[in-house]
Amino acid sequence: MFRFAKVPTYLLISALLSSSFTVSANNSNSLPEIGTTAAATLTIEKGQEYGDAYMRMLRASQPVISDPLLSEYVQDLGNRLVANADSVRTPFNFFMIQNREINAFAFFGGYVAIHSGLFLYAQSESELASVIAHEIAHVTQRHLARSMEDQAKKSPMTMAALVGSLMLAIAAPEAGIAAIHATTAASMQGQINYTRSNEKEADRIGIATLAKSGFEVQAMPRFFGRLADQYRYASKPPAMLLTHPLPEARVSDTRSRANQYPNVRLPLSEPYQLTRARIVARYAGIESEAALDWFNRKMKKASPKMKPALNYGKALVYMDSGKYQQAHALLDPLIAAEPNNRFYIDSATDLDLFQKRYDSAINRLEKALRQNPNNSVLRLNLAHALQESGLNASSISILTRYTYDNPNDSNGWSLLAQAYAAAGKRDGELASRAELMALRGQWDRAINNYIQASQIADVNSLDQARYDARIDQLRLSRERFANLQ
Repeated sequence: MFRFAKVPTYLLISALLSSSFTVSANNSNSLPEIGTTAAATLTIEKGQEYGDAYMRMLRASQPVISDPLLSEYVQDLGNRLVANADSVRTPFNFFMIQNREINAFAFFGGYVAIHSGLFLYAQSESELASVIAHEIAHVTQRHLARSMEDQAKKSPMTMAALVGSLMLAIAAPEAGIAAIHATTAASMQGQINYTRSNEKEADRIGIATLAKSGFEVQAMPRFFGRLADQYRYASKPPAMLLTHPLPEARVSDTRSRANQYPNVRLPLSEPYQLTRARIVARYAGIESEAALDWFNRKMKKASPKMKPALNYGKALVYMDSGKYQQAHALLDPLIAAEPNNRFYIDSATDLDLFQKRYDSAINRLEKALRQNPNNSVLRLNLAHALQESGLNASSISILTRYTYDNPNDSNGWSLLAQAYAAAGKRDGELASRAELMALRGQWDRAINNYIQASQIADVNSLDQARYDARIDQLRLSRERFANLQ
């Protein structure tokens, strides 16, 4: 588990969204004019450039969770909400950060980050969805851009300093944060008022999105109320309460708004419970015995529909501890009951590979892919199984197509680099690792890797031409990245 001595960069982003701009507001219920607002300061296209830069920065500095199953879950959940949101003008990308703090945040370009700790606190999928819907509203209503627009009207010089500080954070997060605080320290009250109006608007629009998406709207006031009650007198509240304050008026307002919608009660969400179990088993930062204790305590009062997810979590703990027999005892009945469940397929594949049952793993995955040929989880699992069995050429074939379809997925590039290395193709390995570096904004290292790959490749070959073309693309990307600072 990563540890950071420096101030995490994502706190800068959250601060920018909720507490960094000097703004005045005469009435916390009045909303800035929407429409062309913020277009002059930060266009949607420019916001996407900033978002891409921040995402690369986060990959380089934070423990972004690259687990394909968890990525699929949060992206599917987010897409369901976005499909029912209004004023969507940018693609959305949802991802997870391994952090036990209860928090989520949105930033430029439609990126929404979810802390793994949020899953440990949210008691249902609707509660989790209520937080994500709130963050989606921050993006669709362009709260950061509107803050920048408002500040630009009042003090162009301060605005220039803010933008400079913002971009400084790309290269030096601590320096960027210090510059922002120095720039905006003069008028905290106006900033707080504007933040409250943003939060109120995000709550209002988030509840509407929640309702249209078929979730329980009461989940938002229930989650917010429980969070506010638990940490009301805490000396160190969670990050979410620092960036998203929860005064009683706000909790009451969300409850009042939720009461305007029909009270829907949904059955237990199996994907949510399985995701939660996987996080407890692998991403909660606790020892295996503590994780097993958590599952066993939950099992004592669990409903029959909850128990499969808890057994799944226990199976993961046993498997990761090398106790394959205990893992089989729990997992085999689960996959027998739901042979198409990707959570179970993934874990059964891992168990097979740990025990060198390569044919069993490959056959299961190929069967699953015939039913769902484009699924990322299954494609990556098959590529990995083929590698483990020594069939690197077949793995390379799958991963070459996968990375073309999913160029921003580090899993594909990492597996492809391993497959090329095992196959003794050094230029392919260097190129694949270069793409991993580019995803982290490490442009010079990525370009150097491609230069080496080009030197190794056969002269005038298709591979050499491809590497040289990619070098030119990366140099342009490096220049665009530098121009944002």
